[in-house]
Amino acid sequence: MGNESVGKLEVLMDALDYIEAHLKEEIRTEQVADYCYCSKSGLEKLFRNVNHLSVHDYVVRRRMSLAARELLADPGARLIDLAVQYGYGSHEAFARAFRQAWGVAPSEFRREKRCSELFPRLTVPPEEERIMGKKHVDITELYDLFQTRRDCWFVCCDIQGLIPINDISRKAGDAAILESLRRMNDAAGDEDVVFRIGGDEFALLTASPERAYAEGVMNRILARNGECVRWEGRDIPLSLYGGLVRWDKRTPRYSDLFSGLQATIDRSKS
Repeated sequence: MGNESVGKLEVLMDALDYIEAHLKEEIRTEQVADYCYCSKSGLEKLFRNVNHLSVHDYVVRRRMSLAARELLADPGARLIDLAVQYGYGSHEAFARAFRQAWGVAPSEFRREKRCSELFPRLTVPPEEERIMGKKHVDITELYDLFQTRRDCWFVCCDIQGLIPINDISRKAGDAAILESLRRMNDAAGDEDVVFRIGGDEFALLTASPERAYAEGVMNRILARNGECVRWEGRDIPLSLYGGLVRWDKRTPRYSDLFSGLQATIDRSKS
């Protein structure tokens, strides 16, 4: 991953860490940008490119995700108390934001116990969505998942020699990336989730605390090294690096986590 991509990822991780730590306080985009030492416009562009929504909309979605969990965890919680807790001056304003995020009123959500997702679902490119299926998790959904799987293993992968593939054609490189996601998805169990941590770097978070399980997943992925991805009638050999890491019941910051995943990939190349 190039220096520019690394820099953007670091900014994104810092922004997500800041937002997560201040969700029950006033958050302005300028504050987040200042914390990340970048411009407001640059941060907004990064969020829209990666998360497909603005910083403000992301904050609202995260708040509504936590509010949804509290609605289910405490059936007696008053909506006005939740509204104040998450920075809304009235029940109506809170209910309006909740409906925009989840598609139903808070009362209906609680009555039907509709919390079936970690985070209101975001859109992803159609081709990637088709490949990832139910195992796709957007980067903005990951924080809650890290909390619930703190003792589980990550399988980290990187494409070997993507630059020569991109030299053939950028679309050939895109095909290699999609094929890498497909291989990881094929090797994953029903509860494992796959996400991208860079342009050609990926991680699979298992639902198991057993190293042997993660090793099995990684071995299934790497067993396909050398198989070809087909692009415009040409067979291009594709291989991946692979490594394992676990955080042992400690929930890391976004920035620490992604740095650790990147370090795992780097070690797998040596």
